[in-house]
Amino acid sequence: MPRNAFYAQSGGVTAVINVSAQGVIETARKHPDRIGKVYAGRNGIIGALTEDLIDTSRESDAAIAALRYTPSGAFGSCRHKLKGFDTNLAEYERLIEVFRAHDIGYFFYNGGGDSADTCLKVSQLGDKLGYPIQAIHVPKTMDNDLPLTDCCPGFGSVAKYTAVSIREAGYDVRSMAKTSTKVFILEVLGRHAGWTAAAGGLAADQPGDAPQVILFPEIVFDETKFLGAVDAAVKAHGFCAIVASEGLRLPSGEFLSEAGTKDAFGHAQLGGLAPLLAKLVGDKLKYKYHYAIADYLMRAARHIASKTDVEQSYAVGKSAVELALAGKSGVMVTIERQSDSPYVWTTGTAPLDKVANVEKKMPRDYITDDGFHITDKCRRYLSPLIQGEDYPPYANGVPQYVTLKNAAVPRKLKTAFELKK
Repeated sequence: MPRNAFYAQSGGVTAVINVSAQGVIETARKHPDRIGKVYAGRNGIIGALTEDLIDTSRESDAAIAALRYTPSGAFGSCRHKLKGFDTNLAEYERLIEVFRAHDIGYFFYNGGGDSADTCLKVSQLGDKLGYPIQAIHVPKTMDNDLPLTDCCPGFGSVAKYTAVSIREAGYDVRSMAKTSTKVFILEVLGRHAGWTAAAGGLAADQPGDAPQVILFPEIVFDETKFLGAVDAAVKAHGFCAIVASEGLRLPSGEFLSEAGTKDAFGHAQLGGLAPLLAKLVGDKLKYKYHYAIADYLMRAARHIASKTDVEQSYAVGKSAVELALAGKSGVMVTIERQSDSPYVWTTGTAPLDKVANVEKKMPRDYITDDGFHITDKCRRYLSPLIQGEDYPPYANGVPQYVTLKNAAVPRKLKTAFELKK
């Protein structure tokens, strides 16, 4: 008898996470003899804990296919981290109760490093609590910081957004710099790793092109050197365009923009770096400035998604199902690069105990000696990831996205479950 599958989305969403959902659901539908229904968790793992499941079989093939062009999380995402078995037994027992009630034998969790940890723990339910389940992690993070994979689905599209945005802003500022704004700062997402900021460097083909300055979390912020680099760019080129990662750190190790609050994963809440830097430029250099904070706009920008990223996002969803059908569990699907030019890649696997809670930062040789730009080696790595266009369908001048029915699966358990805060 075929067993049912559980799929859920976790953490910050991306422009292409739904493409991975499409890959999982369409591949599962091709194996009705092995997989019954695919149930999605409403709002990630919370949907499993609260028995709030979505019956994806109620969606037409056309609706699932339209996920390819729809950004953000079609089933809702969450930031909820399962603690260890010793301190959090009730949540694991609840998962087993829900999985058993709905005959779930496959678990596909689509997310980043914290999500990999959740998937690892679910894969251990058989050994720890006697409920065997095949758990496969479907990678997703715009931060590109998962280890043991060449890149992370979701990153290529946000990298393309960053490169395009700073190039266009650079043209704008350069055209007005004689009598108006001379410094422009684009703040981008990226807490501990500078991959997203680095992607802005792809916009600079020639010396003097925007961005002239990139600020990475891997390089400790030095106010004097920063101001010197900005001043030099303005004097040499008439303007300075800057890409700054939100995770920029002081010599003390503190974030420049830490707001003093934490998210549900326990991470410091960041935001507002660009105005801090802009004020510094205005106060110390007396240049007129503008800034922008890309934030959710960059991770939701399906209209400018990288075709490479779209294809990889589908491939990891498809591969996850195929791995589960082959008896695998406790692994993450990876992207394996075989050559830079032409860019050739395939999917592989990595053990989740080597992935969970490990961050891949930028190598130092990807950053120039002065700490303000990318090297040719970094450019060779990044460039293939933003290649190709995969535009969504448009109508009346705006992209057309799908909203699924998200029909609820009837609850079978009598008891509700209260989440721990």
